[in-house]
Amino acid sequence: MSLRCSVFIAVSLDGFISRKDGSIDWLDKANLTVPSGEDFGYHAFFGTVDALVMGRGTFDTVIAFPEWFYKEKPVIVLSKTMAALPAAAPSTVSLSRETPEELVARLAKEGMTRLYIDGGLTIQSFLAAGLIDDFTITTIPVVIGSGRPLFSDSGTEQWLEHVSTQAYPCGFVQSRYRVLRPS
Repeated sequence: MSLRCSVFIAVSLDGFISRKDGSIDWLDKANLTVPSGEDFGYHAFFGTVDALVMGRGTFDTVIAFPEWFYKEKPVIVLSKTMAALPAAAPSTVSLSRETPEELVARLAKEGMTRLYIDGGLTIQSFLAAGLIDDFTITTIPVVIGSGRPLFSDSGTEQWLEHVSTQAYPCGFVQSRYRVLRPS
């Protein structure tokens, strides 16, 4: 069985995952409109992954949260510039300088079957390497005007197959896609 790489992410209506400075204040504000107990399938999804892979920018954001959100799930931070993890990093976090291809090959050999890929540049690099298998994208009804896009201007065309879409009463719209491989 091969290792599956999945994305589960929120975007603004204009396609941004954060402001230019990395802030997700708009997402925090939108989450205030979500009914108690609604997680849009996140916990069920998270329960199916063996590890989370993120870039340094995403790690810098989540390590600053008051509580470590990922509990005991292994988290791999991809960074070519970070020399060491901060002392506040949980023991479940590791640092890697591997390419997406090298990382996936190593983790597959270790027996992992599904990775959660998070963070704009990390998602873009895994997509460019042909490693993303599926997307769950929740669109938040806000236009933030500028920021960090989910997808880059890579010039690479990538076809997806629509799997499902669900609209929620709070205005969020979640779509699932399977990445199509060239034949």
